[in-house]
This record gives sequence, C-alpha cells and structure tokens, in this order.
Amino acid sequence: MATFCTMLLLCIASLLLSGVLSATFTFTNNCAYTVWPGLLSGAGTPPLQTTGFVLNQGQSQTITVPQSWSGRFWGRTLCTTNSTTGQFTCGTGDCGSGTVQCSGSGAVPPATLAEFTLDGSGGMDFYDVSLVDGYNLPILIVPQGGTGTCSATGCLADLNSACPTSLKVVQADTNEGSESVACRSACEAFDTPEYCCSGEYGSPNTCKPSSYSQYFKNACPRAYSYAYDDATSTFTCTDASYTITFCPSTTSEKSSGGENPEAVPLVNNTVVYLGPNQVNSASHALTRWCAYSVLVLLGLF
Repeated sequence: MATFCTMLLLCIASLLLSGVLSATFTFTNNCAYTVWPGLLSGAGTPPLQTTGFVLNQGQSQTITVPQSWSGRFWGRTLCTTNSTTGQFTCGTGDCGSGTVQCSGSGAVPPATLAEFTLDGSGGMDFYDVSLVDGYNLPILIVPQGGTGTCSATGCLADLNSACPTSLKVVQADTNEGSESVACRSACEAFDTPEYCCSGEYGSPNTCKPSSYSQYFKNACPRAYSYAYDDATSTFTCTDASYTITFCPSTTSEKSSGGENPEAVPLVNNTVVYLGPNQVNSASHALTRWCAYSVLVLLGLF
C-alpha cells in the first residue's frame, strides 16, 4: 500500500509539473562557423533561463520552455568582443545589449527568425520561420514527439550570395575583399508603406507580395516572406518539443516529409531517427495510468 501511495504521489506531481514545463528546444549549429543564438520572450510571457549563448560548429544546447510561452529565436553571426571596452557586438542579428545575453532585446534586422506560440488556440503550438525582417542564415524547425500535422519548416537556402544588390548587406572579409553576410527585407531597405504593409497598405487586401518578397518565397516556400504570408507559412503541433538547426542539411529536411518528422540533422549531413513514438510509449502509458489512478482516488471513475 505504501508503495502504491508513493507512486500515486509521484504521478500527481508529474501531472502537475507537466503543465509547468511544456517543451524543450534543442539548438544545433551545423554551420561552418560559430553562431550565437538570441532568445526573446514575448510580452506577458515568462523569461527563459538564458537570452543568449554561444554555439560552436557542431555543438548543441537544450533549454526548457514554460507552458504558454511565446517568443522568437535567431542566430547571430560574426560576433566579437572589443578587447578595450569589453563590448560584445555581432555583424548580423545583433541585439544591441553589448553582451552575449540579449536581456530582453530583439534582433537588429536583417535576421532569420524562428517564432513560437506554445499552447495557443485549441491547445496547439503555432510556429514559423520568418524572413519579414530579412535573412542572415538558414534555419530549420523540426517538431519532436508531438501530435497533429507537425510539419518541419524553415529556410534551407543560402540567400546571401544571390541577394538583390539593393537588399544586400556587405562586410569586409579577411582577404581585403567583401562578402554578402545578410539580405535585407524591402521594408527595411526602402521604408515605404507598400513594402512595410503599413498605412493604406496595412491589411491583407491592400498589401500584396512584391518582387522582393517573392525572391524570399521562391527560395524558401515555407517561410514568411512578408507580413500577410500566413496561409503557407504558419504551422501547428500539440505537446511537442522542437529542434532548431542553423545551416541544416537538405537531407534532413527532405526526410521529414511533412509528417511529424523526427529527424535531427547532423554535421556530417546524415540523419538519425530518434524514434520518439517508441521512446515515449512507456511514458504515455504511465501518464494514462496516473490519470486513471487519480480519477479512481477522487471517485470520478
């Protein structure tokens, strides 16, 4: 009896905690260079345990995200620390905090954004990859272990090299030349209502895709290319955790097939299947047993 009571208490604690810690996000850097992820919580949502960190090539880091969290992630590149002032700055995606931690500041455009609203309408997670603020590096989002459509989404293409000249962000390289390090949105580049979907263009009926947003959309059809690109760019899943990969391999994205993909892209362009349906089956059975036991104890079953 004592053993049963102990297990029942553990079950109740598990059920209560499941509503507090709803998801994990695993960040992986497949780029041939260092990436400094930035993290920003939305208004009215709890802050995360970190707002910025470093990921060297091939490294991964996992963070826990609370229930009903919303916010965005992005990758900063070309970051340095001034040896005299100690000021930390990045060539792309800088958040202006002067440190690795962004501390409540968002990315300075252009930056590729991974955006999330967890436990939203109908209990579903809503997520997307957005190029509305421009592009600086490829990103792939893959749900893990959730239910529903749970499609992978992202932008796998290198848009910097072919970026239209009027949108291109150029930085000097080590060979005394220059390289394109980011691609601005038309809104940032020209700051007109037509491109920014503001003023008389501030509705889906009046703000339409431009030749510049089509450049992004053609290369990355699942990503947001302008403000009202919802229909083909927002995805949903329920009770999932997520991997966010910088510079993902095309093999990993193709393997997902849009059906609850479990593939995690690796540095060597291969794919490992984690098999969460098998891994999670035991924990799901335990959860069901816990719920049943609690209902019996309360006389509700």
